[in-house]
Amino acid sequence: MDNKTIYEYIKSEETNYQTMPVTIVEGYEWNMFDHVKKSTLYKNSQYETGKTDDKPFFNIMRPILNVAYRTEGFDVKDIELYVNSDKDYYKSFLARKYHFKWALKNKMDTFIDTLVESYVDYGGVIVKKTKENVPEVVPLQRLAFVDQTDILSGAICEKHQFSVSDLKDMSGNWDAEAIDEAIEDAKMSKLNSQANNLENKTPSKYIEVYELHGVFPESWLYEDGDEDAYCRQSHFIILNQRDESGKTGVTLFKGKEKETPYKVELRDKIYGRALGFGGIEELFEAQIWTNYSAIQIKEMLDVASNMLLQTSDEALAGRNNLNDLEKGEILFLEDGKTISPVNTQPINLQLFDNHITRWENLARTTGSANEAVLGESPNSGTPFALQSLVTTEGKSLHEYRQGKIASFVEEIYREWVLEALVKEINKGHKWVEDLSLEELNLLVDSVVVNELNEKIKDLMLNKDRIITEEEQVAYKELVKEQFMGKQTKFIEIIQDEIKGIPVDVSINIKGKQKNLAQRVDKLTNVFRQVISNPQVLQIPAMAKLFNQIIEASGLSPLDFSGVSKMQLPTSEAPVPTDIPVATA
Repeated sequence: MDNKTIYEYIKSEETNYQTMPVTIVEGYEWNMFDHVKKSTLYKNSQYETGKTDDKPFFNIMRPILNVAYRTEGFDVKDIELYVNSDKDYYKSFLARKYHFKWALKNKMDTFIDTLVESYVDYGGVIVKKTKENVPEVVPLQRLAFVDQTDILSGAICEKHQFSVSDLKDMSGNWDAEAIDEAIEDAKMSKLNSQANNLENKTPSKYIEVYELHGVFPESWLYEDGDEDAYCRQSHFIILNQRDESGKTGVTLFKGKEKETPYKVELRDKIYGRALGFGGIEELFEAQIWTNYSAIQIKEMLDVASNMLLQTSDEALAGRNNLNDLEKGEILFLEDGKTISPVNTQPINLQLFDNHITRWENLARTTGSANEAVLGESPNSGTPFALQSLVTTEGKSLHEYRQGKIASFVEEIYREWVLEALVKEINKGHKWVEDLSLEELNLLVDSVVVNELNEKIKDLMLNKDRIITEEEQVAYKELVKEQFMGKQTKFIEIIQDEIKGIPVDVSINIKGKQKNLAQRVDKLTNVFRQVISNPQVLQIPAMAKLFNQIIEASGLSPLDFSGVSKMQLPTSEAPVPTDIPVATA
């Protein structure tokens, strides 16, 4: 580190990050700080040189970005925990139900949305592990510096604006004396690193704290540490303050780390760049030239809005102040003289309108956001099948990226979340849950068998009587009817119920983006064919053909496995009066 102190290192690296680009290939330089800044400005309809009333910003990016957010994201309910053991697989239902409850409490839906937006906007997302094992998406504007060629290969430094209460909460783990000194020097403002560290006045005091992670000399960690020995460590530091030794900074906390607390996922990777090709960046060119035409049109409209007159009467202006004329006032002209308006009509307006349309169409193609995906009505006469095909193809690129994001979230869960979540589950919980019809069907057989076994044992032990087979069938039907009649159920996880059992996670996004109307149409056709002649499915060759039709329609044959089965006749045996009805 060239014998620099940690304070000098942070200052110099922050300056380098903001001012020095990296070379991707000859003739192509890139700076991550500028990339994030420009992307943020363009997304929010702001020019790099500032925005005034006489310079319009015709934003064609926001609708395209909104399409990407919607189609590349997914819901918490698509994250499915399951017990990875055939013996205890039935406990997967409990794990999934508790996870959904836990995820809502810890705002995992917000985490996914924020992750997708950063991934789309800037071409990459940085996720950070926290002590609560709930991951955090790091705002790229909060970075003081990183390695601009590969984020995870070098040091990562964030710049926080901590309130007084934030620092006081850290007193138990950090240097309490240093915290007190920092609070005394706190300012009623926040520094904005994206605006040349300009101060934004605030009603409360804030302290600028640098959080640094990486592999550094041991001398930065220990007073007697070896300058030539390196280890992974973390630091929380305040700059521009002098401690007793005259150093230009104060260390609030420092310690060793086992591993980096960060993970990174890139969109459309570019070799030699810390971030991939961002969704805003790929629209830069279209946005620049769209703005160019919008400015030209605005200037033409300014000229057209001026009412200009021309006359051959040289004395007219001297005799009349045309700005003070009232409606109906008569002007006097010398004999043979005329007065007429000057034509200021913008004759090239259509050319610039066409120019904007061409760039907007290119932007939509680049961002895979055709009219159907944007929610716009198709042209009159467009066939439904063609419109459906265009919509599906328009989403295919987004679905590809959605799969990459899903794999990244699965990795985060397996390495950071699952262990802590399983410990939380094993504490034991009981709550009320509304179950879907599919979930009720999944549980009803187990509930019926369990209730029946309990009653059989009770009657054998207490009344010395055996239930006949007909009575069992009737009793099962009553228990099933009662269980299925109410969606709201109490769910209880017994303490240590899944202790020592392997738990895994998968994200099920298959078919999430399919056209629902098209799917309903397919299901309706299947239903019509089956209901018209159900006996034909008993023929093996026809049943095989039926499954092939189902697969070709993009549906799952497993969902229709019960269609080809013969219905067993139901027993009309009365329920024995000495068997109480179960209260499932």
